[in-house]
Amino acid sequence: MKTPKNAPKIKQLKQAIAFNTFRVLSLSVVLMLGIILSFIIIKGIGAISWEFLTAMPTEGMTKGGIYPAIIGTFCLVAGSMLFAFPIGVLSGIYTNEYIKDGLPKRFIKQMTNNLAGIPSIVFGLFGMSLFVNTLHFGDSILAGSLTLGLLTLPVVIRTTEEALKSVDDSFRLGSYALGATKLQTVRKVVLPMAFPNIITGLILSIGRVSGETAPILFTVAAYFLPKLPSGIFDQVMVLPYHLYVISTSGTNIEATRPIAYGTALVLVTIVLLANLLANGLRRYFGNKVKMN
Repeated sequence: MKTPKNAPKIKQLKQAIAFNTFRVLSLSVVLMLGIILSFIIIKGIGAISWEFLTAMPTEGMTKGGIYPAIIGTFCLVAGSMLFAFPIGVLSGIYTNEYIKDGLPKRFIKQMTNNLAGIPSIVFGLFGMSLFVNTLHFGDSILAGSLTLGLLTLPVVIRTTEEALKSVDDSFRLGSYALGATKLQTVRKVVLPMAFPNIITGLILSIGRVSGETAPILFTVAAYFLPKLPSGIFDQVMVLPYHLYVISTSGTNIEATRPIAYGTALVLVTIVLLANLLANGLRRYFGNKVKMN
């Protein structure tokens, strides 16, 4: 069967259509993000001031600043990462490097996927039952951090597994050939090479923790608390819950709407700064691996 003379042109046309389709879809995502950020900036920039960022809320959160909510958000992000990141990384190392392919490994992966699919409000109810009531932590930073840590644990585990898979087996075999043990190979060879990609899990986790409302509603968030926490067993105000309250409660929502947009802008800025910091760490460790 003869190939039509215009077959190369048809292939080039299909390829051009496919590439342009992907290009349009990618630009649409960027455009949508730009529209959302522009909307928040335009609506919220008027509320941003030094007093707004550093003052305590007053008059039932209708005036004053959001300083306690900012500090509370940082406390929860730090606490949840201190819990989820080490456990998630160690779990990912165990499932990828130590368990052989088989039923136990498939079972662990399936349970991890199921854990990632549980709605966040269910995590909130579980955290309230276990940490707040059973362990008697009360509504506190500790209970909220542990709940958010459980929420983000599957993300850290899966990104760690994928990062470890990206390391070529030749590095492991070379390490074994030099007489290194399994633990030495993982600690000295595999983990340093995979660590820049493991940071991706940290980035995704920070973004999710910063914006969650349902879990902290049951475990830590305070409606109006114009003071800073003094310990891990204190309640705190948190930016997502603060944004929800001032947007839906009260008799004069229109008057508090600028505060809501300003709070949203601060929350988005914190997430963006955290992502930039994590990306900086990723590049730093990536360059360090290349130099070695």
